[in-house]
Amino acid sequence: MSDLATTEDLDARLEQHRRELTGYCYRMLGSSFEAEDAVQDTMVRAWRNIGKFEGRSSLRSWLYRIATNVCLDMLNAGNRRARPMDLTAPTPVAQAQLNTRPEVTWLEPVPDGRVLPSAADPAETAVERESIRLAFVAALQHLPPKQRAVLILREVLAWRASEVAELLSTSVASVNSALQRARATLADSPPAETAADNPLDEEQRKLLDRYVAAFEGYDMDALTALLHEDATLSMPPYDLWLRGHADIVGWMLGVGSVCRNSRLVPTVANGTPAFAHYHRSDDGTGYTPWALMVIEIVDGRISGINSFLDTTRWFPLFDLPERLDADS
Repeated sequence: MSDLATTEDLDARLEQHRRELTGYCYRMLGSSFEAEDAVQDTMVRAWRNIGKFEGRSSLRSWLYRIATNVCLDMLNAGNRRARPMDLTAPTPVAQAQLNTRPEVTWLEPVPDGRVLPSAADPAETAVERESIRLAFVAALQHLPPKQRAVLILREVLAWRASEVAELLSTSVASVNSALQRARATLADSPPAETAADNPLDEEQRKLLDRYVAAFEGYDMDALTALLHEDATLSMPPYDLWLRGHADIVGWMLGVGSVCRNSRLVPTVANGTPAFAHYHRSDDGTGYTPWALMVIEIVDGRISGINSFLDTTRWFPLFDLPERLDADS
């Protein structure tokens, strides 16, 4: 094709779609790393088959078709990523045990900058941020793969039914039926609401400042004052999760007491506030990574603390420091 004649031009045209494709694949797969692999596979397939691209649809639509097929192939393996609360009931702290499950079990966090458009209409950005929340992506994992694709394309990315039908090589009626079934499934178990990260929201900023002070000071009275009564604490790769003030505090004063004298560094994950959680190093000379802590907020209180403990994966992905100095 003449307008795709040069390697540099083709690279540039493909790369301009990488971020939005990564967001799409992340919603489909529930994994930051699998999403990046899927997009890379999409780019390779596009390169190899560019001669077959006839221009009957846009390059963007063609890339989404390839990415959808890549994701559907990956999902045919049968794995469905989940949060701890999708797998077990909450555990009373007196019975708590740390059982590890394989990495492929878990829904993964994602940095906003890898999946959200850098410049877009504020309303569209709000919808896209809402659709990468942990609770929403977890709910998507309950849908069959093709229903998942239809819902994301129609409800999140605002594609027309005819465009989705063409992408999936099916009929508009089939697309509308799949969307209706997907909506019904989500309506039966709707994802919990969560406030988006908003640095301009003074009340949210004050809440997070108080949370940092309470956690770093290990002040359990101050901490529980910030939590919903039914707040949850989870710690993938462990399947344990806790609910309510008594069990969360009981954990933090028991096994979790290793978190005393920690430091929290603010970041953003899945459209919501998050912190890089560092423990004091054994030699006392600084602080080392412990968890990526994704915070969920409802009605001005913290409703969920999701601590992802595999810091060797998460901290590089979020461009977080490998260590904090003692005077940080």
